[in-house]
Amino acid sequence: MFPIRFIRSSSTGRTREIIKFYYDFKSPFTYLALEPALQLEKDYPVQIRFIPRSFHTQQSFGGNLIERNRLHVNKVQYLDLDCQRFAKERGLIIREPKHSFDSRLSLIAGLYADKHQFFHAFASRTFELFFKHFQNYFNSQGQQDYLNAQKEAEQDHVFDVPMFIIRDELFWGHDRISWAKNKLDSLKLRNN
Repeated sequence: MFPIRFIRSSSTGRTREIIKFYYDFKSPFTYLALEPALQLEKDYPVQIRFIPRSFHTQQSFGGNLIERNRLHVNKVQYLDLDCQRFAKERGLIIREPKHSFDSRLSLIAGLYADKHQFFHAFASRTFELFFKHFQNYFNSQGQQDYLNAQKEAEQDHVFDVPMFIIRDELFWGHDRISWAKNKLDSLKLRNN
């Protein structure tokens, strides 16, 4: 769907590599990955392409609470503990939602924000700047853009978020950003 891997800046003439970053607004690990991801654009000649991928908690964690076996329960508890540890290291507080919810509306909103060059502010702050014109986008092109993004995620073999893809190599999780940076360094893409 989006085969472009590089983009040339009209102002500087420099080529920037496009990195895919799959996200879901309900994923606390995506929240932890956002600021380091934005920093990549400052440290490397890259442009992050933000692509929504709906995270399905029941599929990832063995069904609803009643269906989960002990292994899945332990995994969820450990992931929550890890999330709290990572957040604490950065001085953040993350409270896990008590219920799973459908994030399609916010993901479509993120696509709209990206199309209008304010995704960073949208994702980092609140929805207040967004909802003035959102309904028109949601009721027209928004649904199709969302379906296209989900199809692209399937083609890229995305199984969870956050996910970075650099030249077809997948980096899953906020704690793998150092590996993504190593990959960019191996490609000699660091900004000076």
